[in-house]
Amino acid sequence: MKFNRRKFSKSFALTFMVLGAISQARAGDLSADQIVSGLKTPRTRSLSATIAPLSEKDAAFIQRVRTTRSLSSADRDQIASIAKDRPSVDVEIYFDYNSAEVTPKAEPQLNNLGKALTSAGLAGSVVMLGGHTDAKGGDGYNQGLSERRAATVKKFLTEKYNIPAENLISTGYGKTGLKNPGDPFAAENRRVQIVNMASNAQASK
Repeated sequence: MKFNRRKFSKSFALTFMVLGAISQARAGDLSADQIVSGLKTPRTRSLSATIAPLSEKDAAFIQRVRTTRSLSSADRDQIASIAKDRPSVDVEIYFDYNSAEVTPKAEPQLNNLGKALTSAGLAGSVVMLGGHTDAKGGDGYNQGLSERRAATVKKFLTEKYNIPAENLISTGYGKTGLKNPGDPFAAENRRVQIVNMASNAQASK
C-alpha cells in the first residue's frame, strides 16, 4: 500500500484540531463576553424579565459585608440566600491538589473574569466569589480550602485588574451545594461561583 504523505498530513492536522477543540471544551473556560452575559441575565425563563432590585434589607446587608474581613456562618447563609435569585456563572478555576495558589492553567480563565468585571456593563458591581470543593475530605478542611481559594481569586482580581476589594465578597461553601451531586467527586464541583449581588447603580447608593 502506497503511503500518501499529503493525505496523512491533512488527516493528522484535522485530528489535532479536533483533539484541541475537545480539550478546550473539557476545560470549560468561559470567555469574558460569556461571563458578562451570565452576570447580566436574570435567573428566569422569561426573556422580558429584568433583574429585580435588592430589597432595602438585603442592600443594607450587602453594604455591611463588603467591608467585613471575616464572615460568620450566618453571613454566609444569608449571602447564599440572596445569591440564589441573582445572575451568576460557574467559573472553573484550576488549583493543584491541596493548594490555593494560582496555577498557569488557571490564569486564562481568571483573566477573562477580570476583563468581564472591568467591562462597561459590570464595572462597579458588587460580586460574590463563592468557593466550592468536591466531596473528598472532611467538612472543616473543605470549608477552609474553599475560603482560601476564593480569597486567592479575589487577590488576583484586585492586584491585576485594580478591582476595589470592597466590590468582591469572598466566601467559601466547602463541599455543600455540589454542582453535580450525582458524582460528588467530579471536577465540576471544584469551582468558584461568581454572583452579581448588586449592580453598579445599586452599589453606589
